[in-house]
Amino acid sequence: MSTYVTTPIYYVNAMPHLGHAYTTIVTDTYSRFRRLCGDDVRFQTGTDEHGEKIAEAAAKDGISPREYVDKISAQFQATWPTLSVAQDYTIRTTDKDHVKTVQDILQQVYDNGDIYFSEYSGHYCQGCERFLTEKELVDGKCPDHQVAPKQISEQNYFFRMSKYQDWLVEHIKANPEYITPERYRNEVLSFLSEPLEDLCISRPTSRLTWGIPLPFDDKFVTYVWFDALINYLTGIGYPNGPDFEKYWAAAEHVIAKDILKPHAIYWPTMIKAMGLPAYKRLHVHGYWNVDETKMSKSIGNVIRPHDLIDAYGVDTVRYFVLREMSFGLDSSFSTEAIIARQNSDLANDLGNLFSRSLTMIVKYADGKVPAPDQDQVSESDRELMLALEKMLVTYEQQMQQFNFHKALQAVWEVIGLLNRYIVTNAPWELAKDETQAKRLNNVLYSLAEALRIITLVLRPIMPDAAEKMAVALGLGEALQKATLPEAGKWGGSEVGTAISSPKQLFPRMEKKKEQPKQAQPEQSKKGKKKKEQQITEDGLVTFDQFGKFELRVAEITAADTIPKADRLLKLTVLAPEERTIVAGIAEHYSPEELIGKQVIIVANLKPAKLRGVLSQGMVLAAKEKLEDGTEKLVLSTVAESIAPGSRVA
Repeated sequence: MSTYVTTPIYYVNAMPHLGHAYTTIVTDTYSRFRRLCGDDVRFQTGTDEHGEKIAEAAAKDGISPREYVDKISAQFQATWPTLSVAQDYTIRTTDKDHVKTVQDILQQVYDNGDIYFSEYSGHYCQGCERFLTEKELVDGKCPDHQVAPKQISEQNYFFRMSKYQDWLVEHIKANPEYITPERYRNEVLSFLSEPLEDLCISRPTSRLTWGIPLPFDDKFVTYVWFDALINYLTGIGYPNGPDFEKYWAAAEHVIAKDILKPHAIYWPTMIKAMGLPAYKRLHVHGYWNVDETKMSKSIGNVIRPHDLIDAYGVDTVRYFVLREMSFGLDSSFSTEAIIARQNSDLANDLGNLFSRSLTMIVKYADGKVPAPDQDQVSESDRELMLALEKMLVTYEQQMQQFNFHKALQAVWEVIGLLNRYIVTNAPWELAKDETQAKRLNNVLYSLAEALRIITLVLRPIMPDAAEKMAVALGLGEALQKATLPEAGKWGGSEVGTAISSPKQLFPRMEKKKEQPKQAQPEQSKKGKKKKEQQITEDGLVTFDQFGKFELRVAEITAADTIPKADRLLKLTVLAPEERTIVAGIAEHYSPEELIGKQVIIVANLKPAKLRGVLSQGMVLAAKEKLEDGTEKLVLSTVAESIAPGSRVA
């Protein structure tokens, strides 16, 4: 099965921003998903480089339009690798083959009688680079640019778009998935309920020269949209190239809602006039706001992709935008929201699950995937297998429908189940009992197998992180070539595969510290000393004094004995950074049973060397004196799993 998926070609009157990044990440994710399903995929992006706004921007910079578009187009092309975007082809509308294709199509449509010459008076919006109808104006202004359009009268060439209105309405109604989500399908049908005007498809060279000349009248250049939309054909070798025959019937376009009308009305009628079948689907997404405010250069809140990558890393950025936005609706970006996703979903849920699971396989199974025993399959094993099977069905359905947030929600439900599976089956307890060796192997195999499938479905979402996970699971290049129909089945992990202890996949991120509050007037030394004495005498501390102790939740990732120190254990913990703590708990806990436990630590205790090991904190525990004179020690823990590094208040 073939899939041809495209981004819009981005207009080079401005630098890449979050909106461009989102559209391209979505398209890249969908293309990777279709490859995962076994499709033959073609993924195309590019830049739109003609028109009045380009000529104006170049003049403002004091350079030629060609120099200007070369500069900005290069910025777009340099952005995609930083977002782990892997397009198959990048097109520019200044490419010679595209110019020829546009002129050939113009001549064809002109020869067929669907382009005619006429004089027109109308409301021309410079920002939109097109005439607006009375119906489109809001209080006499362009709704997008909030500027009253100019009244222009001039002679131009027009495309008989109205000729194909009835056909387009019938096609949209007969194909419910032609425009998705449904709200945009309804919006287009509402617009088409009124008579459709013909489309002005030229600009006189007396007003604009930076464009593709009309092949039948060199006194005019092509309207930028009639030029730009044809890129979807040029990129696959229209009309005679083998890629055109292979991919056009499977064409799916991904766009933002601001260019719905050109893609849902201009483009289908142009295609019909050319005698071609319509594209397969049009996917329309909403806007990204910043802290609930629309991105705008004038207020200085435009977010650049390279800034996002520098601050959060590519995997977090890709995960965040796909999980946070419900495709089709507007969404809001904020520092707090992306850090919350990083710390909760990625660092705590996925990262800790992956780390603790592989650490236990390394520790209890000599670093190799153990052989499962069918006689030892428990109810929790069956529940896990069923959950993964259900997740794969939901994942495939939701990814197909561009509901990326729902697909990821299904994956994270399994991740949550896996974390509970570890607690329920307690591999560290099973490891203490030789009679439970087969059961332990089953649990460890189930963890390895579940993580293999999770790695598989995360490949389209976070390709870099998935590759690191695959390497740690010993899958290597095998997972890169795997397809969902085959590799998604339970039992794909090969017994004996070498597992390695992974580095931290997603380190926790701290929010930016608030500015220090203004210092309060100092107390006199005499008064301060007196206050301290009063506290010492009554044995009570103030809230401020208690606040000086930084108590955090820490997750134990490794535990080892210390030579010649029977009471001490060396613990490696995440809180959220990795640190070493020496704890006097060896008489009460074995190293194996501590792996994965979440404990309370004093994080800001001055480091001290104990038996040659630098201890960076203190683990809290409760002691009880028993009747026989011995002591019982119980570590202070949390009631349920929480992100390592969380403050105790």
